[in-house]
Amino acid sequence: MNYQTAEQLTAMKLNAMRVEYARQDELPASQALSFDDRLGMIVTAQFNARTKAKTNRLIRMAHLREPTACLENIDYDTSRKLKKSDVARLSDCQWVTNGNNLIITGATGVGKTYLLSAFGREACTRGLTVRCYRVPRLLTDMSIARGDGSYNKLMQDLVKPTLLLLDDFGMKQLDLGMTQDFLEVIEERYHRHKSVAISAQLPVKNWVSVFKDQTIADAVLDRIVRNAYRFDLKGPSRRPTIEHRPADAGDDNMATSE
Repeated sequence: MNYQTAEQLTAMKLNAMRVEYARQDELPASQALSFDDRLGMIVTAQFNARTKAKTNRLIRMAHLREPTACLENIDYDTSRKLKKSDVARLSDCQWVTNGNNLIITGATGVGKTYLLSAFGREACTRGLTVRCYRVPRLLTDMSIARGDGSYNKLMQDLVKPTLLLLDDFGMKQLDLGMTQDFLEVIEERYHRHKSVAISAQLPVKNWVSVFKDQTIADAVLDRIVRNAYRFDLKGPSRRPTIEHRPADAGDDNMATSE
């Protein structure tokens, strides 16, 4: 191995290339490969390392509620009424790049947050920017932002990601101010053809009751529902009961949260 070359790779922060270069030097079989083949392997190592780093950064910035959730680990038990073919159809995230929305409904504990996070993580692995919020917390933050002058900055943060995940929608009725703030977010993203994925316990037909102003409710729902894919999860709660949890189990033992 040419140590000057290795040091230059380190200086250029091409550490994965240096590691692969050293690995090849230690393997006699590598000497039988052509220059192009060896160079290709070295470049591929660096490319893969950077892709992984970018994906990890996007996942970290997304603030997913279930950051380890992934589509490959979804349980397709028949009681859930969740078809693998339906999930697979959306797994390429083309619906995100097309500006479509996603709605996930179901009773508490059935795995809405996990499925929402899994789609968010998949989008991150495909290089798309994602941001996740619980709707109650988001609306509180927006109310505070109006008072401290940071509203425009918060709106920019909400509009910028390619995919916005909104968890726990409809937990309580929104007052007029919250209704207007929610409309502002949906409206800005709608006109930029950017996707929103929402989870809620309430079935879509009851969403109008969440809003104080029915005119605004109609405007919001038209922008969300009209071009949305939907999953309506069924089955019993997937959260382990206290008596079935180990005595020393903490929150990390929760299988699926909402």
